[in-house]
Amino acid sequence: MNTKPFTSGLSGNAVVITRVADRQWHALDDDLVVGRGHAEHRPDGRLFVSIDAWHDAVFDRLAEAMPAELPAPLYTVVDEADIELTAGWRRAGFTVRRREWEYVVPTDPQVTGLEAALPPSGVTVVPAGQADESLLRAVDRAIRDEVEATVGWQSMPAEVIPRPEGDTIVDPSKYAVAAAPDRYLGLIRVVTVNRPRIGLIAVRAGERRRGIARALLAHTLGTLHRSGSAAAWTEVHESNQAASSLFEGIGARPMSSNLELVR
Repeated sequence: MNTKPFTSGLSGNAVVITRVADRQWHALDDDLVVGRGHAEHRPDGRLFVSIDAWHDAVFDRLAEAMPAELPAPLYTVVDEADIELTAGWRRAGFTVRRREWEYVVPTDPQVTGLEAALPPSGVTVVPAGQADESLLRAVDRAIRDEVEATVGWQSMPAEVIPRPEGDTIVDPSKYAVAAAPDRYLGLIRVVTVNRPRIGLIAVRAGERRRGIARALLAHTLGTLHRSGSAAAWTEVHESNQAASSLFEGIGARPMSSNLELVR
């Protein structure tokens, strides 16, 4: 393990930065842990770092030591309202790559106005857990290719749920889909950990502006409402005006923003 001492003023002793495990660091002040650093690969293969430190000096020392032992580029995510943490990463040479707005989305159809939002003629909504897996994977792949060929997949909400390498469907049971007789036209994914999160809603390029996304939202939010959830959450990239308009049009409110930083 690598150790790098420095004098922080926290005590009369030198604080030592120690790599305690693969992609894990501790800052020790007289055997007391006063900071921790961690690095992990996200599902898209990018390497994200995080630091939890009690003092700016410790944060800065960890932010200096970690990149020296990790391959570039490095990424991190911060709540934009956390000015001190954002400033710390900026001091370490990180710059803003993207901003995501977090929305709270009402589920009550009386509030969203989606009680009458039906799919267009010839299209049905298949509930979560009932989709044909091969058709689901086909529409997911087609939509990803379409997005990547235009604005780039980085304009979609960041994907943070672990999945097997090369597999873009986390769990088929989490997806509801809009189905034509011969193929799927769109999909929506909801994952509930502490609260329901709409991680993805997307429609094939040639099928947009037909009300399919609204129908998927109407079905999904209605299902959540009947199960007792008053609200769901979602993230929207600041450049995705279509998604912002879709959610704001049903009463969703931006509650906070996250910054993805890169060095």
